[in-house]
Amino acid sequence: MHGPRRRLKVVVMTIMTAFFFIIVEVSRIASQDKRGWNKIRIPTKPFWGKLSPNKAYWNRHQQKLDHLYNPILKGHNASLGGLLPDWLNDTVAQDSCEPDYRVMSQVENFSLLPDRFKDFLLYMRCRSYRMVVDQPQICKNQPFLLLAIKSMASHFDRRQAIRQSWGRAGVLANKTVVTVFLLGNATAVDNFPDLSPMLAYESSMHGDILQWDYRDSFFNLTAKEVLFLEWFNTRCPNASFIFKGDDDVFVNTLLIIKFLKGLSPAKAQDLFVGDVITNAGPHRDKKVKYYIPESIYVGKYPPYAGGGGYLYSGTVAKGLHRIMNKVPLYPIDDVYTGMCLRKLGLAPQKHKGFRTFGIEEKYRNNPCAYKSLMLVHPRSPQDMIKIWAWLKNTALNCQ
Repeated sequence: MHGPRRRLKVVVMTIMTAFFFIIVEVSRIASQDKRGWNKIRIPTKPFWGKLSPNKAYWNRHQQKLDHLYNPILKGHNASLGGLLPDWLNDTVAQDSCEPDYRVMSQVENFSLLPDRFKDFLLYMRCRSYRMVVDQPQICKNQPFLLLAIKSMASHFDRRQAIRQSWGRAGVLANKTVVTVFLLGNATAVDNFPDLSPMLAYESSMHGDILQWDYRDSFFNLTAKEVLFLEWFNTRCPNASFIFKGDDDVFVNTLLIIKFLKGLSPAKAQDLFVGDVITNAGPHRDKKVKYYIPESIYVGKYPPYAGGGGYLYSGTVAKGLHRIMNKVPLYPIDDVYTGMCLRKLGLAPQKHKGFRTFGIEEKYRNNPCAYKSLMLVHPRSPQDMIKIWAWLKNTALNCQ
């Protein structure tokens, strides 16, 4: 009998202790309410402060787009009777391909900027370019994986190596793979010879070239990103997943398909993985390829995946297409994609299988080093063919 009585006593004491703490907590909250700590406070001053323009041109342009598209800010603007400051009300057509000469006075020290910045800023609003070569039927059989490779007209050897190795279109591991190469124009301004006859022949042979009528330059890679998403939304919206990368990387397509097959539906839907860079900001050294002056952008970059290559879902691609007109074009395409992801409320996920900065020298000729990696950058056309042959060899034993 002592056992049940003792257990009953413990239960009663526990209940009484809990009841005591509840009374104490209620009394504390009531006391706070009497002092006014928890009362709803109504602001005595206007909730919205005066918005001043950012000195950096890109940031100021983003401020304008936020006011244009943000429903909360729209309501605030309406309450002001539509009276906005001149700088905020000074909007132009978002997709105009006419040079915007006003930037010459709006960007500090515009005349001192390198020519590539002047060209980018003058045509920053342009998002629509005529398509020179299209493949409207390439996705008629719904692809599981769409390989979208950024290339240039003169990089025929890289494209051919990809076709003969990791980018071979067709059925791989029982999944449909489609490959397209994204090109602009190799212009005489950049001292390129006329390569259009060669490209026309290549396109007729392989049927995988997508080309737009714009200058193919480093700063225009962002335009290539926008144009590809527009094409995807029109021509290939049912692709389950997209790998988008450069033409000098090796991709273990077999491992990527295996990885994608193992995803849960929830993870597959919001997938965006790669070699993610965090807590980065613009380079201020003029000698660096990624140099951005303070007159154009200030602040940290959002997390972004290195442009050598990343993998994402068709659902995310549609979201990026939907949101990209709410983010001003930025000179660095992978950073721009990170900015668009942030607008979507998503963040890229880091995956250790993406090595956009290469692997150690001692492992580069070891076939087994590539078996567990999805991407290695950079690799030559000869390397691509050699590594793919290693991985396709059924006798390869990496135990």
